[in-house]
Amino acid sequence: MTLTERLMSVVAFALLVVFLGVLIVYVPRVDLGVVLLVTIMLCAYDLFWHKAPTHD
Repeated sequence: MTLTERLMSVVAFALLVVFLGVLIVYVPRVDLGVVLLVTIMLCAYDLFWHKAPTHD
């Protein structure tokens, strides 16, 4: 992954977190908060910890 791709991925992740943060601020429900937290955690795992498959 190039530096530009990594930077765009981090920017997209930050925008997703901001969007979901606005949602939870204006709709303060526990069940919605849990779903949004799981969504953010899955995106963070996919972006930061998951290894892309190698192509031979």
